[in-house]
Amino acid sequence: MEENKINGTLYLVPTPIGNLKDITLRALEILNSVDLIACEDTRHSLKLLNHYEIRKPLISYHKFNEVAKCAQIIERLKAGENIALISDAGMPIISDPGYVLIGNLIKNALKFEVLPGANAALCGLIASSLPARDFIFKGFLPRDTGGRDKVLKGIKDRTETIIFYEAPHRLIKTLESIKEGLGNRNIAVCRELTKLHEEIVRDTVENIIKYFSENTPKGEFVLVIQGKDEEEIEKEEKKVWEDITIENHIKQYINEGFTKKEAIKKVAQDRRLSKNEVYKYSIDL
Repeated sequence: MEENKINGTLYLVPTPIGNLKDITLRALEILNSVDLIACEDTRHSLKLLNHYEIRKPLISYHKFNEVAKCAQIIERLKAGENIALISDAGMPIISDPGYVLIGNLIKNALKFEVLPGANAALCGLIASSLPARDFIFKGFLPRDTGGRDKVLKGIKDRTETIIFYEAPHRLIKTLESIKEGLGNRNIAVCRELTKLHEEIVRDTVENIIKYFSENTPKGEFVLVIQGKDEEEIEKEEKKVWEDITIENHIKQYINEGFTKKEAIKKVAQDRRLSKNEVYKYSIDL
């Protein structure tokens, strides 16, 4: 009778974003115990593994070989091997490879575990001094102007704090696009987080552009941008209706097929008024 094989487990292991000490005891335990470590860049990962004297077989797993290596990893898991997936820095899958693999693990009913750990976006958000209760993470903006403008247009009216990643050679161009697409908002530009030359510059986008035009950008960047001010949104919404009276506003909705009650409710929402206030203008309609 054929012996039933026990499938292995894939572990998604966060790695330090700069300071090699920022790794958990559990992460070290897993890296020391697995049969194989899949790395975004084996040369980069060896610096961390050698620092902690971890000697394990490595394979590369990056966006250019993700599909092919995904099938290989699944076969090894089915053979009973335990595997760790790490990226160059931070949490796997967050702007790094791994999404395709996880989807295929679920389809194949294979087990995986996600370990908590370092993440540059969250470190930057907390260090920015901007509101952290609600935020949007957008990763890297598209390189082409059209794609970049489309993303910025889609978030320009969002009130949440916005987070981007950026490389040094594209920083100023990205900041200029942000100023044009979102306006001259407050921003925190976080450079080389947790590393020796960590720098956090907090100012308006315009002043930050000037700063990095005079100081050549170096290292990896996290951009944390203030969301749109709610009072500004309210003013803009009210301005839309300045050229139409409340009575005509109600009539407009009635002509579109809404009942008088529904029209009053919609006008109240549009103008940020109470329904009782709007009702006064509907009595003679």
